[in-house]
Amino acid sequence: MTSVRRIAAFIVVVGASAALLVGAPGIAITFTDVTAASGIKFRHVNGAFGKKYLPETLGSGCAFLDFDNDGWQDVLLINSMPWPSRQGPPSYPALYRNNHDGTFTDVTRQAGLAVQMYGVGVAAADYDNDGNIDIYITALGPNHLFHNLGGGKFKDVTITAGVGDPAFSTSAMWFDYDRDGKLDLFVANYVQWTAEGDLYCTLDGKTKSYCTPESYKGQSATLYHNRGDGTFEDVTRKAGLYDPSSKALGVALIDVAADGWPDVFVANDTQPNKLYRNRHDGTFVDQGMTAGVAFNEAGVARAGMGVDAADYDGSGRQAIIIGNFSNEMMALYANEGNGLFIDEAPSSTIGQASLLTLTFGCFFFDADLDGLLDIFAANGHVSDDINNVQPKVTYAQPAHLFRNLGAKKFEDISTKSGTALQQRVVARGAAYGDIDNDGDLDLLITTNNGPARLLRNDGGNRNHMLRVKTIGTESNRDGIGAKVRVTTDTGPARQVTVKTGSSYCSQSELPLTFGLGTSTSVKSIEITWPNGKVERLPGTASDQVLTVQEGKGVIRAEPIRRTS
Repeated sequence: MTSVRRIAAFIVVVGASAALLVGAPGIAITFTDVTAASGIKFRHVNGAFGKKYLPETLGSGCAFLDFDNDGWQDVLLINSMPWPSRQGPPSYPALYRNNHDGTFTDVTRQAGLAVQMYGVGVAAADYDNDGNIDIYITALGPNHLFHNLGGGKFKDVTITAGVGDPAFSTSAMWFDYDRDGKLDLFVANYVQWTAEGDLYCTLDGKTKSYCTPESYKGQSATLYHNRGDGTFEDVTRKAGLYDPSSKALGVALIDVAADGWPDVFVANDTQPNKLYRNRHDGTFVDQGMTAGVAFNEAGVARAGMGVDAADYDGSGRQAIIIGNFSNEMMALYANEGNGLFIDEAPSSTIGQASLLTLTFGCFFFDADLDGLLDIFAANGHVSDDINNVQPKVTYAQPAHLFRNLGAKKFEDISTKSGTALQQRVVARGAAYGDIDNDGDLDLLITTNNGPARLLRNDGGNRNHMLRVKTIGTESNRDGIGAKVRVTTDTGPARQVTVKTGSSYCSQSELPLTFGLGTSTSVKSIEITWPNGKVERLPGTASDQVLTVQEGKGVIRAEPIRRTS
């Protein structure tokens, strides 16, 4: 798109939304590192021993999930392992149960999750509608599906279920693409790599460095259809999703045309991004090129990592945020509503601030609960020697926190939100969730070959909020794909989708958080369930957690321990 058309489109969008979205007065928030105090002692193992194997660069993901249904978010951290040719202590994923007092207990072994694998990503959801959240871990083949048996126990059902994708898998996403009430599974796959076929690459012409994905052939993503009997069918080709050129690292749920059918966005590394539109008949068609999200403005494919989709500008349409390589800057694709997207990042604070960083985990969330979705980006390079050839680029990097000011404007408040965000780390996965049930959203970050970090949000809950947990009946039990719309007296309606996937190889909590700013109540709540049925609920007071069951309305309302 030419610069003239781009500016014209920007003026039209701002003119339409500026009257509705004005940045609320800012409140000071601080993210405090509470990792040690919480009892989380996890450290990622990438197996590196000097061979510079490509998988070592990817790190791993993380998740917030309530695996024991006690109403408190637990923590799951994905681990890799030493290479088979090397000896070393075993390494496992780590499941930490929330003790409700700011601390966590490692329950990995008793839960049945002490399984060694070269783990990469995670997606968690109740795939069999039995009321317990299950766990899918992606890996450098094969992947693993752990069925939640209840009572804090999981069982590896990979072989029986038929979802042990043998490829080099990264991100994954549970969603109901055919709206039959059963969750299906999308698995993003990266490149064809083996230790035996590892290539020799160099940055300085002398010593071996990590190869770029361009050195290897791609792998198609996989779509598994849920049969409803505990087994899945590989329908990748049947659904029109087979693409061996893909080198996917991120996947996000999006409904581009707001037609109620879930679409899929895939962030590819050095290959065109894909926007798979749902054709309502079990098949998809890629519209990434025509939508303007496949390449950057110069027509070049970037190194896409993490991705998320949400309505950040109050337009009623989902935009797309993508983490890209250093010297490429992040992408923020605004949804124009006519099938086209425009990348707003190059002319905004987001593009300028992210030019030299390499972003993996990224997502929209309301950090200060003012009703406007902010953006978080977890950064870290893949080459530990990058500074030798690019003096302005570092291996360990600080995070970005972009505060949404309204009218499509952002402010980088990373240096104003505590020293924890300023610490340079080699970050990979990232997720958000309310670990202490105080209403504001905390952060979980993984680092490559390093410790996990748990950052508590201090100050966000000085604004008001409403949290909504969905339970499907005819729809899938988690309500994944449900759109929840909240209306207040002080601003435009806010709509958020229940989803898995997003970020990079990670998953944020399933309950939705609506920042209400100074509003002490909401006028109405409208839920469009995944099957298309619409349920309207009356207004209510703020600072509550509402559990809404499809067809029954609010079945539980609990106050939030909001602090001043």
